[in-house]
Amino acid sequence: MGEASQGQPECRNVETLVQAGDTFQGFVDTIWRLRQPDGCPWDRKQTHASIAKNMIEEAYEAVDCIEANDPVHLCEELGDVLMQVVLHAQIARDAGEFSINDVVRGVNEKLIRRHPHVFGEADAKNSDEVLAIWDKIKLKEKAARDASAEREDGRPEGLLDGVPTSLPALMQAQKVSKKAAAVGFEWESVEDVWDKVAEERAEFEAEEPGTDARAMEFGDLLFALMNVARKEGIDAESALRASTMKFRHRWELMEGAALDEGVSLEDLSVKELNDMWEGAKVTAGDEK
Repeated sequence: MGEASQGQPECRNVETLVQAGDTFQGFVDTIWRLRQPDGCPWDRKQTHASIAKNMIEEAYEAVDCIEANDPVHLCEELGDVLMQVVLHAQIARDAGEFSINDVVRGVNEKLIRRHPHVFGEADAKNSDEVLAIWDKIKLKEKAARDASAEREDGRPEGLLDGVPTSLPALMQAQKVSKKAAAVGFEWESVEDVWDKVAEERAEFEAEEPGTDARAMEFGDLLFALMNVARKEGIDAESALRASTMKFRHRWELMEGAALDEGVSLEDLSVKELNDMWEGAKVTAGDEK
């Protein structure tokens, strides 16, 4: 093959690329057909806003398959995620905003631009150096956007404007805290964060139960705990997700044990439930 032009990577697998291109075009045509006047009534009436939650749900279902190490269903769920991408692109095209070609072209150009160690003259010997290059380029891109971007109130975009408010609460909290820390708004040590946790707990306990103020203080307590995770290099969202999955697994074992014994969990005493819980921990092999 000839050399790649204009920074484009040389394709080493033309046959696969052609097949994928034909398949993808057929898929795009299917979505287009569904949105036509004589297409599907449901698909025709959808907007970006009406299916926004579908994008989140499909992404989480794909994550479930990844965490379950289930490649068969992961293939299916990735298809559902792709369907959301193409459907949003078709909605945008119908509104004269952009097309799927713009989406693919944009992300391809961004990948090439942010990998100068592959497609340019930069050098990166390890993943840390790659991330440093990536972050440096992102900062330049943000500076260029900020020079022209304004919020609805006419002011330039702020540091936190790039963090979507639709993210899960823990994930959003960790991202905004990380951005604030990057400009120096940070505790010196994790021990200082633990002191903040103790302070927020005291403020929570000082409020009357059942009040909005108590709920707000609980949010502050969670925010402080999240920062312990951030300072420790722990992804709070993933950590809580893993603990929740562990709880679900143990509970399923409890339900199975109760079924084997011919009893209902609802009819057991607290002590009996705790004993069964301890048994589930032993069976699961994760007694902590």
